[in-house]
Amino acid sequence: MVTAVILVNVERHKLNDVIRELMRIDGITEVHSVAGEYDLLAIARVRDNQQLSSIVADKMCSGIEGILHTKTLISLGSNFKYDAEKLFS
Repeated sequence: MVTAVILVNVERHKLNDVIRELMRIDGITEVHSVAGEYDLLAIARVRDNQQLSSIVADKMCSGIEGILHTKTLISLGSNFKYDAEKLFS
């Protein structure tokens, strides 16, 4: 499993529309509104880097109107209080 944090800048008036569209993407498990340099934080949990690339490049950047910029951080390791693999398999 590949886990990534995707930081997203959005046109303000399209924020709610972008959130709805992100939540429709298979592999995006969470979307958070955040304060600071970015507007949204999306968590992706996917099979492999190819699926992650498809989400970011094809479905988000090319497919959702209102997204201005993204920054993707790929997790190299995770620590949970629960069995994450069980939840997402």
